[in-house]
Amino acid sequence: MKRTLLTRRLPATLAATLLTFTGLAALAQDPDQAGKLVPVDARSVRTTVTLGGTVVPYKDVTLAAQLPGRVVYLAGTEGDTFDEGTVLATLDDKELRAQQQSAMAALRDAEVSIQSAGVQYSRELIAPNRASPSQLGGMGMPAMMDQFFTRPFGNMMGIGNPYVERGADLYRQGAQIEQARNAYLRAQAELRQVDAKFRDIRSIAPFDGVITKKLVEVGDTVQPGQPMLEFADIQYLQVQVEVPARIMPGVREGMVVRAKLDVGDSMVNVRVAQIFPLADPERHTVRVKFDLPTGAPAAPGMYAEVMVPDVNAPVRQVLVIPVSAIVQRGSLPMVYVEREKGKRELRIVRLGEYIDPYHVTVLSGLKAGDFVVASSEQAGTGWNPPAPSRPSGPAPVPRY
Repeated sequence: MKRTLLTRRLPATLAATLLTFTGLAALAQDPDQAGKLVPVDARSVRTTVTLGGTVVPYKDVTLAAQLPGRVVYLAGTEGDTFDEGTVLATLDDKELRAQQQSAMAALRDAEVSIQSAGVQYSRELIAPNRASPSQLGGMGMPAMMDQFFTRPFGNMMGIGNPYVERGADLYRQGAQIEQARNAYLRAQAELRQVDAKFRDIRSIAPFDGVITKKLVEVGDTVQPGQPMLEFADIQYLQVQVEVPARIMPGVREGMVVRAKLDVGDSMVNVRVAQIFPLADPERHTVRVKFDLPTGAPAAPGMYAEVMVPDVNAPVRQVLVIPVSAIVQRGSLPMVYVEREKGKRELRIVRLGEYIDPYHVTVLSGLKAGDFVVASSEQAGTGWNPPAPSRPSGPAPVPRY
């Protein structure tokens, strides 16, 4: 009895297996396929052009040495993640510390010079040197001769005005004060310059990201301008494409198009994030960046293809079905087609591009007028939302 039941069930099992994996026609009512019948529509869509591009980070910088010196610290290696403000590399600061000590000594010398010049000015103002007989030799006689004979005779002749000489002495002492103050300002500027160099010996992460390439090691001697690390923000990725100038009228910032990634031929939606304002004069192309959705199976440097609409090509007629009508059986997309009333057929189809979040084009397997079974809920559409726009806001879109 058991053998008889097994023999009767075997043909049905084989038929179901063939129907599932090969998509051959099966005239049988499927009670599990609950949904509504939707006609296969013919729509007019524009032709798209597939352009190759490269996945690039949202932001990337090259951290270069600003001063000559020896590398004494590196925060990590390729693939390590760091927050904004983290010190990634440091140079030796012994020479800078010596310069700082020299600048501080010059600053103290300038302070002493200012005080000394102020004292000399006060003494000249209160007790001039020329009025002090103790400043001259010969028991004060030359000063007395100058005071009682030479100066009165010179005043009578209009020569040797004491007020002019006194004013000149005060001006000379005041000039010494001003020179001492200028020396103090120069010392302060030198000290600030050294302090600024202390900031240049450290390379700091300008944003959250990862080290993508390490170009030096601890102990290496670097020169100003020599690259040390490449740092990038790979949380958001973009596809960089060189778009021919003739296709640019159909590209605008914010539009969403389909893209094919090199990993597993994954199809995702990308959004135009940036259109560069100038075209390449040799290749006659315009660089365009497309935002990839978060979590897309891609990494910087990978190959990707973007499908850009061609406004110069004629409009073509394509068949369109709801995305909810697609049934995945392994890697083969299939749909249930209403062949007769109450009888449905599981048929393999070849899909094209998505024209919106809920509809996809069909290249083969259906014809206009067919009815497919679509779910009442728009679930599993395969429409991946692209990454958010740039935090800095959209840039002006150039007109081509």
